[in-house]
Amino acid sequence: MFHRIRRRAKEPSEAQRNFAELHAQLQGQIPPGFGVPATPEPEPVEPAVVDDFLPPELRVPSHDQVDGRMMPWAQPLVLGGEMVACAECGAYRDWLILSTRGEIWLRCQAGHQQLETRIDTAWYNRHSGPADATFATFEDCLRHLGH
Repeated sequence: MFHRIRRRAKEPSEAQRNFAELHAQLQGQIPPGFGVPATPEPEPVEPAVVDDFLPPELRVPSHDQVDGRMMPWAQPLVLGGEMVACAECGAYRDWLILSTRGEIWLRCQAGHQQLETRIDTAWYNRHSGPADATFATFEDCLRHLGH
């Protein structure tokens, strides 16, 4: 069995009375700027162009701007379980590996060059480090690498 308990109604608190008064005062008032067409925003100003590129002497050419890349390979080169040797002199170490126009060439210390079809550009890119220099001619690059 439940009994209903009657409580006498409480009078509103002072905060509730203040809110009711403020609410009554604001009835019918329109906030400033309401219903007034918005002023058009000013035209965006183009930001000043800042040349944030490196100075020309520090820029490195992109892959499409060079004829090829080369890296030294001092140790013997083993491909498919077989050690690669120069077809002319039999050298098997101190190679220069050249990547140019989608082909890979090997150059021995004696200056003999041979196309290597078992290596592709992806292999070259995985095994080469960042370029440390750029040269205008093939011969300048050979001198730099000691060939």
